[in-house]
Amino acid sequence: MQFLNQDGALICRRQGETLRIEPWGRDALRVRATMYPAFSGHDWALTEAVAPSSSTIDMYEEAQREGDGQTHLYPAAKITNGRLSATVNRSGVMTFYRDGVKILREHFRNYGGSITKESHCLKVVNREWIPYAGGDYKLTVRFEPNDGEKIFGMGQYQQPYMDMKGCVLDLKQQNSQTTVPFMVSSLGYGLLWNNPATGQVSFGKNITEWRADCCKDMDYWITAADGPKGLLFNYTAVTGRAPMMPESAMGFWQCKLRYRTQEEVLAVARKYKELGVQLDVIVIDFFHWTVQGDWKFDTKYWPDPKAMIDELHQMGIKVMVSVWPSVDRRSENFYEMAERGLLMRTERGAMQTYDYQGDCVQIDPMNPETRAYVWQKCKEHYYDLGIDYFWLDNSEPDLTKYDFDNFRYYLGPAMSCSNIYPQYYSRAYDEPMRALGAEPVNLLRSGWAGSQKYGNVLWSGDVPSTWESLRDQVQAGLNMGLAGIPWWNTDIGGFMEGNVFDPAFRELLIRWYEWAVFQPVMRLHGDREPFTIPALDDRDWGGGYLHTGQPNEMWSYGEENYAIMRKHYELRKSLKPYLEKIFREAHETGSPLLRAMFYEFPEDPRCWELADQYMFGPDYLVAPILAPQTFARSVYLPAGQWQDIRTGETYPGGQTITAPAPIDSIPVFRKLPYAIH
Repeated sequence: MQFLNQDGALICRRQGETLRIEPWGRDALRVRATMYPAFSGHDWALTEAVAPSSSTIDMYEEAQREGDGQTHLYPAAKITNGRLSATVNRSGVMTFYRDGVKILREHFRNYGGSITKESHCLKVVNREWIPYAGGDYKLTVRFEPNDGEKIFGMGQYQQPYMDMKGCVLDLKQQNSQTTVPFMVSSLGYGLLWNNPATGQVSFGKNITEWRADCCKDMDYWITAADGPKGLLFNYTAVTGRAPMMPESAMGFWQCKLRYRTQEEVLAVARKYKELGVQLDVIVIDFFHWTVQGDWKFDTKYWPDPKAMIDELHQMGIKVMVSVWPSVDRRSENFYEMAERGLLMRTERGAMQTYDYQGDCVQIDPMNPETRAYVWQKCKEHYYDLGIDYFWLDNSEPDLTKYDFDNFRYYLGPAMSCSNIYPQYYSRAYDEPMRALGAEPVNLLRSGWAGSQKYGNVLWSGDVPSTWESLRDQVQAGLNMGLAGIPWWNTDIGGFMEGNVFDPAFRELLIRWYEWAVFQPVMRLHGDREPFTIPALDDRDWGGGYLHTGQPNEMWSYGEENYAIMRKHYELRKSLKPYLEKIFREAHETGSPLLRAMFYEFPEDPRCWELADQYMFGPDYLVAPILAPQTFARSVYLPAGQWQDIRTGETYPGGQTITAPAPIDSIPVFRKLPYAIH
């Protein structure tokens, strides 16, 4: 092993591999390796300028006993940046320390000519590069597991487990699965897998493995802090923080699948106004257009969208419109985009990547020309009419089949970069809108590390209307926040399979709605059954032919349920000053709005075990109802004094109580003393 200090970075060379470890932000190191003569030069999620760090590098010799019984000295090195340090031995095995205490070590089981922990005949190495014939590498990076460690973050996975220890996670973007590969450890470190390749991570009991299906470099970033709050501060300092959410988007959003005409939209908005309910945002969903890729209203059903938007603005309502990244061959833009190389490419077979309601190919937003082209179309046909926000749906992107080995982007094979697709897609709108002085609040179904800085409101995807799904969304939202994405929400009531006439679904909807008051964005949406509403016409294109779901407004579920929803709408309104406070905290420090209990109470071991209650900012403890016909639940109150916001009754912390939960409320407790700062 050859060691070199290169301007404060530790360079290690062995058997054709170059390893580079360098300071990158507060108490943090960036670790890269390659089998090529030079690194690719991609910073991926590490987009923010960081202050220069004064790292120290020590090169020394360490003793190892050989098979002949003799002890020999071999070169080794150590780099330190603040509280975090890393050592590299002669086999290239790295060990990381927080304040001198080991937190992470690479897994190595190969005979290296010396009798050490890593001397085995298994021939398992810490960094395994498997070359593709004539191409790049499949990479596996292995670490020793830490007994008793808990692992959180990583984005959004549809499963009941909040603690990822013991889980195997696909690093692939899919509808309702969002990979944001930043993990938070209970041992006081965080690690970003700074690689947008498809792959997998296994947080096993016997080994931890990160795998990239296709890459040129290994690239990860690791930081140390006293607790999750410090880790998120360090992480968002190098990947970016969310902008400040506009006050006009903090209230209630109305949405359904789907408003088919401008008169339907206006009728809903006018009725809300008549009822005295102020909509912050109304959403115009998909297939209001001609065909996918035209990015404009179908004038048969939207004859004067500017007049509609003007009237909505007069009511104080922001207008969001759905756009998709798919381009139908019938689109007026298809052949120009294909000719200019602005679409995804297939490696074999037909040029088709998506077949829902058309023969389509998705755009390639990694190409800056594509981003400019799509924005110009949307600016002309939407933004210049007054549209405020964009719903960037299908932003994984959704594919007919997730055959990543068959697709290619501007940046390379899909296997090497497809996880960053939603981040680039959002930039196609966020960057030009900011240049025009707007404050983008764009809704997306997917994201990646760093997406938080591009005005992204992520939602949990097209999830089913079931109690199991509701429970999964709670942990998904908490882990998304721990992965650095503070703007997050769900379709209230779930998206699929909700029959509006079924009392069981109405109960689920009400419980979901009550929980949504304490989400960053409160948005009523869903594809409501039964599908008995006839299409507006028999064309196979345009804004009228596709089905619509049943009504999905606050008044659509009967007077009793309307009264409950109206009460919680008023509660959301009353929280506006507090919402401004915690949105600002997210903007300034990277802290999420939805916070796992241990985020605010890291010294309380009980809080590391809780996945069915959480903190909404620093002051409110929220305990949603997650099962049918449940009218009381246990709630753990950490140290301090807690006040039930419904009754004013106070409880001392350090105990578990049984809180009543009638159908018209959920248990929420305010930490005392409370003041808006």
